[in-house]
Amino acid sequence: MSAGPTPGRPGHDVGRERTAVIVEDDAEIRSLLDEVLTQAGFVTYTAVDGISGVELVTRTDPLVTTLDVSLPDIDGFEVCRRIRAVSNTFVVMLTARTDEIDALMGLDAGADDYQTKPFRPRELRARIEAILRRQRRDAPPGAAGAASPAAPPGPTVPTPVLPDGSDPAAPTTAVGLLVDTAGRTVSVEGSEVHLTRSEFDLLAALARAPGRVLAKDTLVRVLWGDEYDAGTPVTPADRRSIEVHMANLRRKIGDDPSAPRWIRTVRGVGYRFDQRA
Repeated sequence: MSAGPTPGRPGHDVGRERTAVIVEDDAEIRSLLDEVLTQAGFVTYTAVDGISGVELVTRTDPLVTTLDVSLPDIDGFEVCRRIRAVSNTFVVMLTARTDEIDALMGLDAGADDYQTKPFRPRELRARIEAILRRQRRDAPPGAAGAASPAAPPGPTVPTPVLPDGSDPAAPTTAVGLLVDTAGRTVSVEGSEVHLTRSEFDLLAALARAPGRVLAKDTLVRVLWGDEYDAGTPVTPADRRSIEVHMANLRRKIGDDPSAPRWIRTVRGVGYRFDQRA
């Protein structure tokens, strides 16, 4: 079951910016999300189960999708995977589950952010706005000529990293690894590896600062965007999300944390990229 825009709101062309889909079976939370997103300038569409949520995203191609994990038909992880097959919408998963494995599954399914309930409306809105400052998507990955979620076509915004004097568009190479920032592609031993936006942005930030330790707080702000509200503190949950993204990234590029080829953990601080000749 799904609904169109709330009556009385301005019309909105399908696929245009500031459209959001809410996939949530709890009526109270669904209403709260609708209020938060409407106040942020979105035209909202709602679905109460996973199947109709995927159909709604396919039909409207929203800029943002909020997705509950516990749905009455299929779980949010499977919904996210199906959404990723048809759209590069920014996905924010919402759940009452707090186990790290759930966060890992959500981010691995292709979510851009993972928030636990209860959430604070102002914080959720700020995080959604931060997500929108990152790489924009153009066409869904299933469309002709479209790229994967990690490398959407069209105008791009450079991945935000600390200035190091290098050309941000220049590819970064290490033994067996090529990170092409301009093309937003990654190759390991000559074979392309498909990463999510978050995974690519983290790898690009590390690769463009070889030998330097980037703290988890710095990497959190990489994902938030350069001009994210500097007064908003980085929380333990934010740092944990970086750890989950890094675990997924390492798995995809074949970088064993116990014997790393490229990404080294600096215990208690963050991560360092080793660029070897």
